[in-house]
Amino acid sequence: MYKINCRGLNCICSRCMLYFISMTAPETIRLLFVDDDTGYMAVAQQILAQFGLRRFSVTWKQDGPSALDFLSGSPEIDLIIIDYYLPEMNGLELARAIREKVVDVPMMFLTSNRDFRLAIEGMKYGVEDYMVKDDAVDSVLPRTIIGIMERARLKRDRAEHRRAERIAARQEEAVKELVVTVCHEFNNPLAAIKISTDILLRQALPPEQREKVEQIDRRISQLESEVTRLRDINFEKFDFGRIP
Repeated sequence: MYKINCRGLNCICSRCMLYFISMTAPETIRLLFVDDDTGYMAVAQQILAQFGLRRFSVTWKQDGPSALDFLSGSPEIDLIIIDYYLPEMNGLELARAIREKVVDVPMMFLTSNRDFRLAIEGMKYGVEDYMVKDDAVDSVLPRTIIGIMERARLKRDRAEHRRAERIAARQEEAVKELVVTVCHEFNNPLAAIKISTDILLRQALPPEQREKVEQIDRRISQLESEVTRLRDINFEKFDFGRIP
């Protein structure tokens, strides 16, 4: 098991950063490998099995149609690793087909081709990373997988934050509209009653009637004051479910 032996929790060396990132990844990372190279698959599975920080559960498919058929069952998969050169359909075509099925799982290209234009094309369909098989040796492959998982988690967190902000903004706007409506509905009749009491108080009323009209006038003034307080609420004090 890997042990931190550098500068404690504040260390930012690559080994310690990998350790901390791996702690946020699932205990077992579920992979779908789509590759018709049986020799490389044997090597890859051995590399993953020997990695100490995380366990990897690997499902292996040798072509695009069988991978799509597997994904149609909505399996629990954390990452899809795709070779570019596949029978029946290439890696880009498979990535596009996966996204068209609205499968929200991060993808990675792992191929023998060093044409990095493939990586750029793959990004159009949500491919997170690109790695040449010759470079995926020792701990490079599992470390890359863990890094992709962390980036995907951060993207989900940001997306959730943006969604919460949009919901909070809609809730705030709805409350503001409600407050404006309530204030308007109260102000009109209160103003009419206030005018009536002012007219009555200018008349020569018996003391008992004047007292009652003055009481009504005072209560109307109190209600107007409460409506004004409601209208002047500072909505910035309310979080409306926003994520800090």
